[in-house]
Amino acid sequence: MSKNEHHVVPNKKVGGWDVKRAGSEKASVHTETKQQAIDKGRQISQNQNTEFVIHNKNGRISEKDSHGNDQFPPKG
Repeated sequence: MSKNEHHVVPNKKVGGWDVKRAGSEKASVHTETKQQAIDKGRQISQNQNTEFVIHNKNGRISEKDSHGNDQFPPKG
């Protein structure tokens, strides 16, 4: 995990969803729904030019977005 990433992850202790910066224990934002976390997390990621990673309930990555220095930018 790079520190230039924000992740949307399920909060297994209290329920709901968290937006966390990679390497941080504390959530930047806690929401009740995944969509709220995605919306807020995407806004944070765009403002801070970071990679944005969305996880499923089981913790697996379901989607990624680049708002920073993409290591593998699209060709063309």
